[in-house]
Amino acid sequence: MTWQHDYSERIMKSAALPSAELVRGEGAYVWDSEGTKYLDFLSGIAVNSLGHAHPVLVEAVSRQIATLAHVSNYFATPPQLELAERLRRLSGAGERGRVYFANSGAEAIEAAIKLARRTGRPRILSLQNSFHGRTMGALSLTGKASLREAFEPLLPNVSHLESTIEALEKAMGPDVAALIVEPIKGEAGVIDLPAGYLAAAREITASHGALLIIDEIQTGAGRTGEWFGFQHDGIVPDAIVAAKGIGGGVPIGALVTFGEASDLLIAGQHGSTFGGNPLVTAASNAVLGEIERAGLVENAARRGEELNAAIAGLPLVDEVRGKGLLIGVGLSSPVASAVVTEAAARGLIINAPNDSSIRLAPPLIIGDAEVAEFIEKFASALLASASKGTS
Repeated sequence: MTWQHDYSERIMKSAALPSAELVRGEGAYVWDSEGTKYLDFLSGIAVNSLGHAHPVLVEAVSRQIATLAHVSNYFATPPQLELAERLRRLSGAGERGRVYFANSGAEAIEAAIKLARRTGRPRILSLQNSFHGRTMGALSLTGKASLREAFEPLLPNVSHLESTIEALEKAMGPDVAALIVEPIKGEAGVIDLPAGYLAAAREITASHGALLIIDEIQTGAGRTGEWFGFQHDGIVPDAIVAAKGIGGGVPIGALVTFGEASDLLIAGQHGSTFGGNPLVTAASNAVLGEIERAGLVENAARRGEELNAAIAGLPLVDEVRGKGLLIGVGLSSPVASAVVTEAAARGLIINAPNDSSIRLAPPLIIGDAEVAEFIEKFASALLASASKGTS
C-alpha cells in the first residue's frame, strides 16, 4: 500500500493527486516520506510566513493549547483582543476600525459580502480573472467562469469587470454596494493591477457611495514588502480581508473594517463557532509579532528585488511580476507544468497557476543562502524545460 493509493481511496476527488507526501519541515525546507529535501518557495500558497516549525509559533501554540484552546464566541479572550488591536494598527484602520474573525479567507470574504449587502444596495463588482475563494459566495465573486460554471446559479447581481478604470466607471452606479478587488491577482499568475488603478478605484467608489473592499488574503502579512498590498498605493479602503500569512500555517481569516463601514454589521447578523478562538489568535499574534520584530516586511521587499533581478535574465523568462515575495514569472512558452516538475526533481517547490506562469511565494525568512539555492535550481529547471521543448 502506498500513500498515493491511500489518498486516492480516502480523499475526495476534488483535487489532483499530490506530487509528494510531506512529513516534516524546518525553516524554508520540507522533507517527504522518502527522505527527499525540498526548498519550499511556495509556503503552502503564501501561508507559512515564518517557514516551518518556527520556534516562536511552536511555543505560542504549545503554551496556548495547554491553557485555553476554544471557548466559542460567547466569550472574549486576551489573544483575540490583542490580535484585533494588532490588525487595526498594522492595517491603519485605527480606533474606528473593527475586526471580524473567521477560519479562512473564503469565510472572511463571505463576511465581506454580508458587509456589502448591509449598504442596502444589490450589486457587487469584482474583476475578471480574479480569485476570492470556493464557497458559494466567494465563488460568485471569482472572475473565472471555468470555476463557477459547475455550481451555477450563484449569487445574483455580481459583475466581473475588465481591470480598467473605464470599465469601473461604466459599471458604477447608485445600485453598487461594493467593489471587491485583489491588489495582485495571485491565482491568475501574480498579475499586477494597472498603475494607479487602486487610487482611482478609491475615488470612484467614494464618489458613488460604494465600499472599496481589498482582498489581502494572499498579499497581506508583509508578503509584498508592505504589511498589506493596498498600502503601496497610499489609499484608505472601507475594509480588507486577510487570511493565509497572518496565521503562519494555523487556519484563520479576518475582515477588518475602516471608518463608517465598521457600523454596518450588528449583533446577530454574522458569526462563527471557531472564529477568533484563543488558539488561532495566539498563533497569529506570534506570527505577526515575529514578522514585525525581525523586520521581515523589509526583508520581503529586499529579497523580492534580488529575486526579480536574478530571474529576469534566465532562459524562458518573458517577464517578472508582483511585489516583494509574491512573484509571478511569465514564460515565453506554455511549459509551466514542466518547469514545476523539473524543479521538484531538483528539490525545489514552486507552482504553476497556468500554462505560462510560475508563482513564487517563499517564507518571509529567506536569506542569502536560500536565494542563491533557489536561483541555481530554478535556472536549471528552466534550462531543462527549454531543452526538452526544442528537442
